[in-house]
Amino acid sequence: MNQSVIKALKLLELFNEDVEELSLKEIADEGNIPKPTAYRLLSSLEYSGYIARTNEVQGGKYQLGLKLLELGNLVANRLEVREVALPLMQQLAKEINEVIHLVIVNQNKATYIEKVESSRALRLYTKIGKSVPLYIGSGPKLLLAFLPEEKQQQIIHQSRLISIQRPINKEELVKELQQIKADGFAYSIAEQDEDTTGISYPIYNYKRKVIAALAVSGLSSRFTGDNLQRIKHKSSISAENISKQLGYK
Repeated sequence: MNQSVIKALKLLELFNEDVEELSLKEIADEGNIPKPTAYRLLSSLEYSGYIARTNEVQGGKYQLGLKLLELGNLVANRLEVREVALPLMQQLAKEINEVIHLVIVNQNKATYIEKVESSRALRLYTKIGKSVPLYIGSGPKLLLAFLPEEKQQQIIHQSRLISIQRPINKEELVKELQQIKADGFAYSIAEQDEDTTGISYPIYNYKRKVIAALAVSGLSSRFTGDNLQRIKHKSSISAENISKQLGYK
């Protein structure tokens, strides 16, 4: 492990609701490190926006920087969509009796942040916290389709793309993503689990940005005919209701 990074993070933990500002000496003493080391770490944190000085002219004291607020808002947004979505996911699971997932983009992957099981015997190999490539499965592919084009191309044109069945043709994937964006939903068959089908709809925030995918999965034999249309209809309404509760108009 990188000890410098660990020491820098420990310095951030010295601040709390009761201790909003600290001098260089106080930080060195509390962090049990030499002042030159503390100064070097604080300078790096200040450069990156994680630490700010209250009075730079006189040396001043240090306080937490606005970069932490930015990162905190990202975490808060994830918690908010999960909190809002869960009751509606539970209701949808009761109505269609299929597995419901909530999926978000996490760096260059898709991460499952919530899951509601069905009462059926089928158990999918997904769990909260699991991350998968953004090009496999209806939820991940829907998120990939709505990413900015530059980011999307970066992910597509990385190393060889492989699903559980076969290598993925990048040109075909690009066309599929364009179709997903045009249709407003994603559909996949046996991409993560054999004999299963997935269908996903976008969840928007108040900025009209796609921040998550509502993904429904189950045995392919049930995703046909009138039942498929019923699943699509109820899933799209659930995704729309979640978006509305997040401020989307």
